[in-house]
Amino acid sequence: MKTFFASLGVAFALSAPALSVSVWGQCGGIGYSGSTVCDAGTTCTVLNDYYSQCIPSTATTPAPPSTTSTAPSSSVCAGTRTKFKYFGVNESGAEFGQTTIPGVLGTDYTWPSPSSIDYFMGQGFNTFRIPFLMERLSPPATGLTGPFDATYLSGLKTIISYITGKGGFALVDPHNFMIYNGATITSTSDFQTWWKNLANEFKTDSNVIFDIQNEPHDIPAQTVFNLMQAAVNGVRSSGATTQLILVEGTSWTGAWTWSTSGNSQVFGAIKDPNNNVAIEMHQYLDSDGSGTSPTCVSPTIGAERLQAATQWLQQNNLKGFLGEIGTGSNAACISALQGAFCAMQQSGVWIGALWWAAGPWWGNYFQSIEPPTGAAVPQVLPQALVPFL
Repeated sequence: MKTFFASLGVAFALSAPALSVSVWGQCGGIGYSGSTVCDAGTTCTVLNDYYSQCIPSTATTPAPPSTTSTAPSSSVCAGTRTKFKYFGVNESGAEFGQTTIPGVLGTDYTWPSPSSIDYFMGQGFNTFRIPFLMERLSPPATGLTGPFDATYLSGLKTIISYITGKGGFALVDPHNFMIYNGATITSTSDFQTWWKNLANEFKTDSNVIFDIQNEPHDIPAQTVFNLMQAAVNGVRSSGATTQLILVEGTSWTGAWTWSTSGNSQVFGAIKDPNNNVAIEMHQYLDSDGSGTSPTCVSPTIGAERLQAATQWLQQNNLKGFLGEIGTGSNAACISALQGAFCAMQQSGVWIGALWWAAGPWWGNYFQSIEPPTGAAVPQVLPQALVPFL
């Protein structure tokens, strides 16, 4: 999501309780330094050594919403479909507080809730994107080629391992827009080294997916391509040879601008010695494609905005991955989502899709799908996501 996300993330992070932790928030675990006191009516419950969570005192794990009336049918999507190999949600939180580096866990940023992972896996979803900040992992004092921060790396590895240990797929997502420490990343050598070092931490886990960089923007497409290709080379040189790699383009990697931003002219040349790379694009359905409004352009805008990108993927014999999509919970937007997913599965070139976003600190954000009360849970989840499992 565009820069709106950064300000929204900061706002929610700064509004997080300082003296007590709200329901479903983190309240303990190895490396955690925030409050261990939960809001009234909730209990700090140990889920594992690294994560304790404020859970309603009388609650059990939330039950999945009923999908009886929205089971897959020809009315939702007719014809032959290839289901997504990777389908799930973004799990936001560790990239919050982008103006506060390194920040304090539990105050400026948080890690996703294991119970949220469990909820979606219980529904049948299998893929989770974990955004994080490069500056927290690679402190600016030592730069991109320096050592990783051990505590932040441990938090990242813990949630990644939780997901893959349950058989899910986890996207490692540096959510920096190709900007590090306030400056655009320009050194292909440094970026390649950074990715070689990071991939080395996950090279034995085949269920990890390397998402090279979230939404580069205001950078020439060729420059972004060169950085992405260098990162692919770095990942493979680490010995990580089995994992899927996702590369993103300039102009916020928008699907609807893929052919006009310069991306379509350069990304057909992406090379992976292991032939396991896909093109990640993002798409929102409001008037400016930013994902800041719950109002969709039309009930058909989803498929329309993906059409040119889908044709480009087909023409270049490449696979696509929709790393972010989101919109409002209303009839027009749900129809637009259904149309987008239907067109994607009918095309045979899209291997995955992820909703933006789950995460414990979204509050009443209109695209929040954090269980059990996120705004997108009652309608979007059963009507527009579950039918495409």
